[in-house]
Amino acid sequence: MHLTSNYVIKKNEARPLTREASMAKLFASETAVRAAVNGVQIHGGYGFTKEYPVERFFRDVKLYTIGEGTSEVQRRVIAKRLEL
Repeated sequence: MHLTSNYVIKKNEARPLTREASMAKLFASETAVRAAVNGVQIHGGYGFTKEYPVERFFRDVKLYTIGEGTSEVQRRVIAKRLEL
C-alpha cells in the first residue's frame, strides 16, 4: 500500500519514479515466487503434476523475476536511486 501511495504522490508532482517502479516489481515478483513455492509444498508431489494448476503457476511465476529486469537488476536500480 505504501508503495502505491508514494507512487501516486510522486506521479502527481511529476517526479522520477524509477525507484518506486523497481521496488514494486521486486516486491510483487518475489512475493509471487514465494506463494508458488508454498503452493507446491502444500500439494507435495502433486504440485509438480500437470493435473494441478499450481504446477503451471510455479513454472510461469519464475518469469516474473526475469522479465523487465531480474530481481538482482531491480535491487541495483533501487540501491543506485537510494545512493547506496
